[in-house]
Amino acid sequence: MTDVAFEDVDSTLWIRLNRPERMNAFDADMCAEIVDALHDAAGYRSVVITGTGRSFCAGGSLGQLSEPTVKEMRGLYRASLQLFDAIRMCPRPVVAAVNGAAAGGGNELVVACDLAVAARSATFGQTGPRVGSSPVSGATNVMGVQIGEKRAKELALLCRRYSADRAYEMGLVNEVVDDDALTESVRALCKEFELLSPRYLEITKTSSNIWWNSARDSFTNGLGMLIQAIGSEDMLEGAQAFLEKRPPQFPPAE
Repeated sequence: MTDVAFEDVDSTLWIRLNRPERMNAFDADMCAEIVDALHDAAGYRSVVITGTGRSFCAGGSLGQLSEPTVKEMRGLYRASLQLFDAIRMCPRPVVAAVNGAAAGGGNELVVACDLAVAARSATFGQTGPRVGSSPVSGATNVMGVQIGEKRAKELALLCRRYSADRAYEMGLVNEVVDDDALTESVRALCKEFELLSPRYLEITKTSSNIWWNSARDSFTNGLGMLIQAIGSEDMLEGAQAFLEKRPPQFPPAE
């Protein structure tokens, strides 16, 4: 089984995260595969990112966080940002087909995509402070432009989970459809791109990246702080609690 599956559907490239046993959490190798595909996507009219099984994406693989090394974690952080940047720099519109839970970096993956269609059973939310991390590559900055600063801080700080309908109300997704209608609804959306000029779609998308580009320093500064926190008590406890499916017991604030 490959970790990422690629399929040509009409004029659309479908990218499917294919690690359902770990809720499609991505590692550096998976990110690199997707980045390569996005760099070569100019021959399509649109791109779709979706997941296999009951999850869309659980973000970066947390298995590494219980025994982290600076090299491995720096690689995962860098790969995550490269993935999100590649989505924004892709010359074609990128649509998130959110088939299930979008958690942590998976929710930031939705933020990075140009459009998002969610199955009604899908859920959304950040996990950073709950698992000993911070969502610095979209949720603490660009998401505020998309859904408003107070709502974005609510997601980033409180780590609550939200239904697809609530995500739609907040502006995190463009549409919510019945689960069995997700694929056809996204295909219908992509058909609309076939009627439009690829050249001017690319110009429009590139121009719309102004807020993403403005937040770029925030991404790199945030990742730098995360790298400095590798191996901290909070990181180890958050990751271990997540893996053991128990509430974390973080050390007292200093």
